[in-house]
Amino acid sequence: MNEILLKNRGVPNSQSLDVYTSRGGYTALKKALALTPGDIITLVEESGLRGRGGAGFPAGAKWKLLTKYRVKTVYLICNADEGEPGTFKDRYVMEFDPHLLLEGMAIAAYATGAHHGFIYIRGEYDWIAKILLKAIEEAQAKGFIGSNVMGSDYSFYIDVFRGAGSYVCGEETALIESLEGKAGRPRLKPPFPAAYGLYGEPTVIHNVSTLSYIPFIVENGPEAYKSIGARMSGGTALFSISGHVNKPGLYEYPMGTALRELIYEAAGGIRGGKNLKAVIPGGLSAPVLRSDEIDVAMDYPSLNAAGTMLGSGGIIVLDEDTSIPMITRKTARFFAHESCGQCTPCREGTNMIRHLTDRIIAGEGSAQTIEQILRLCRYIRGSTICAFGIAATLPVEALIKKFRNEFEALLRD
Repeated sequence: MNEILLKNRGVPNSQSLDVYTSRGGYTALKKALALTPGDIITLVEESGLRGRGGAGFPAGAKWKLLTKYRVKTVYLICNADEGEPGTFKDRYVMEFDPHLLLEGMAIAAYATGAHHGFIYIRGEYDWIAKILLKAIEEAQAKGFIGSNVMGSDYSFYIDVFRGAGSYVCGEETALIESLEGKAGRPRLKPPFPAAYGLYGEPTVIHNVSTLSYIPFIVENGPEAYKSIGARMSGGTALFSISGHVNKPGLYEYPMGTALRELIYEAAGGIRGGKNLKAVIPGGLSAPVLRSDEIDVAMDYPSLNAAGTMLGSGGIIVLDEDTSIPMITRKTARFFAHESCGQCTPCREGTNMIRHLTDRIIAGEGSAQTIEQILRLCRYIRGSTICAFGIAATLPVEALIKKFRNEFEALLRD
């Protein structure tokens, strides 16, 4: 199996700089510094690397967009605010292979003209923040970041910034607002961060996994990356598999691997020999798939065609004994709690969905209650500043539509 991000898994003391360099670490950065920034952008663009934060936007296109603003100060931000329920991929890279992330950031910064980078990490990952700070100190002492990187005339500095536990700060403009010391609430777009980001300057933002693929692409070339995975979705992906499986954990497989294979081969099948009922394929905000819909490739176009999305790659497996209304209530409560409150449809609508779901489970609902929830889902989508309205309503709507009989069984006569 081709492992890129988990290649050092199980290696003793993999966090240390000495171990990382002994296994080829920072050779890609040295190679990158011998190229022009434009050459590196071309390499990443040709690789087809897509952002692993959920949207899947091509990284090379994002960097190319930034080139018109290079006359200004440019900032690089690593989005390590891994708040999507069911997702634990980025924490592994930061905790056990932090220098892989730092090398990816250094190359990305050189390519985009940034001299200052930030790792915005969720507050709950405090012990990982300390690991990153130690790695930054090690790398700076050896000249891999800081002034005159590896003897070149390029300098790059990294700071670690702890978030305060806001799900919405996973959205790039809310993250920027938080970095600036303001409430973590999304901005209206346009302008996009590439033109007006941190402190009003051009800013490039990627999540941990996206940045960590860059050393492999620079070292081995775009064709080596594209040769792994599916057409239009090259490379590997980290899949966080949790729920009712025999072997929950983090797995790296080529893009386009079948969901069924991940559940029954990688994760060892359903716990206790029970039947599969449903799967959430991309973190809690991804619409659910029934057990008869899991013969689908885990890549962007295939999952979109199936009415769901790859998202953060957080696969949540639910067995035959799972109460879908209870899962829906937990989902509704989570998103109602995490709304930043800036948009009225989101602030009021998510709380009303939570209230109506509670009524159904308490046996106080009617057929009209189900229709009210579905109608609210339609109204909220497209009426909010950021994509939170979509994330909060798509999963609830899919759960109700695909398992409506379970909700109807709870209604009053």
